[in-house]
Amino acid sequence: MCGRVLTALKSQALLNESVGAGYIERNWPPALKESGAWSLASLQQSFLNGSLTRLLDPVVVLRARIVEFVSRGDFGLASGEKPDGSYERVWFEESISPDEVAFEQGVFLLLKSKAKALKSMPEPAPKPGSASGSGSEHQPHQPESDQKTEPEPTSSSGAGQQTFRISGSLPPEMWNRLGTKILPKLRSGSDLNIHVEFTVTVENVMVSSFSADLQNIVKDLGLGERISIEPI
Repeated sequence: MCGRVLTALKSQALLNESVGAGYIERNWPPALKESGAWSLASLQQSFLNGSLTRLLDPVVVLRARIVEFVSRGDFGLASGEKPDGSYERVWFEESISPDEVAFEQGVFLLLKSKAKALKSMPEPAPKPGSASGSGSEHQPHQPESDQKTEPEPTSSSGAGQQTFRISGSLPPEMWNRLGTKILPKLRSGSDLNIHVEFTVTVENVMVSSFSADLQNIVKDLGLGERISIEPI
């Protein structure tokens, strides 16, 4: 019976197994045409509430298709919106991990023209004349000991490095947002190492099955040798 219902819905174009780039572009909300950015949370909701065609599994289908769209250059993907309208990270015509496709307000699908424009924007260059100019003005009036300290910040910033450690307690509902907001920024550095620690309390009658299920999940993810599960 379920199969017949699904077949009937598909025959009437009320249910689809996938969706194409052209369909999304044709149904792009007019209010978002100028910005060229559509929040993935809003995009997903449009497939759930009937504004767009129904999908058997919107999250799975859209995530796989968006990865293809971005790789082919049909659309772009961005996260970490800035006040000036740019983004911390923009993907376009490149391979991306499905994990980057998070259906949240802070992650956006970009029209091709918007993605191209953002990718072609030059990196903001530092303004060299201001600091050096002010220093040259006061240099004759400074003691000799003060003048020797002037070059040190410049040389250390160019040759030295600074390591940051980010730690603290994280609510479970913030995990995805942490991945889309902080990880793109951390990837701009080098030697990125990520460690995880979870603690949870379960009833004694559930300990054996709970532990076995966790071990299986970790093995399925291919992390059996990296992540340990121990009672405390």
